[in-house]
Amino acid sequence: MFTGLVEEIGTVTALEPQGDALRLTIDAQTVLSDAALGDSIAVNGVCLTVATLGPGSFTADVMQESLDRTGLGGLQEGSAVNLERAMAVGDRLGGHIMQGHVDGTAQLLTRTSSEHWDVLRFSLPTGLARYVVEKGSIAVNGTSLTVSAVGEDWFEVSLIPTTLAETTHGQLATGDVVNLEVDVLAKYVEKMLAGQGTDDRPRGEG
Repeated sequence: MFTGLVEEIGTVTALEPQGDALRLTIDAQTVLSDAALGDSIAVNGVCLTVATLGPGSFTADVMQESLDRTGLGGLQEGSAVNLERAMAVGDRLGGHIMQGHVDGTAQLLTRTSSEHWDVLRFSLPTGLARYVVEKGSIAVNGTSLTVSAVGEDWFEVSLIPTTLAETTHGQLATGDVVNLEVDVLAKYVEKMLAGQGTDDRPRGEG
């Protein structure tokens, strides 16, 4: 589980195709301070497992399913990525509960800058629109953000200077692809409401 509070920006230093998978090598520091083999690290919001550790870097394998559903397949050597370690029990939940399971991708449509913040408008895939509400939470490239406005096929987020400086969002250009993870609580609520009026629990005799 993750909170969407990006800990640092890492750099992709190598990509090794492996048939139906891809091995990424990423330079990092903060997320490696207590990392061990098998630990989970969110890379642009995708939960990946540490396969090897080196001095100031780690590798992770990305299977075809993740390449098909996320923007990781578009990474290149030198790409900047948002990194976050899995949350520890007892940590403050400063963002929102995230699984690192990307639901889809979106494109940056427009970027409007002001003196103190930037407003970014992203496309909104049809299948995810029902989970996105104004003032609700959404993860964009692994960053927990608040939806400031939403339309039928787009949503906006308003980013403060700290977020722009400490995540890759400050570098995004129109047309760039980002990973989206909607609020998992919304999906559970939908599932429960869809089952209203039915009760499939086993019943005792008597």
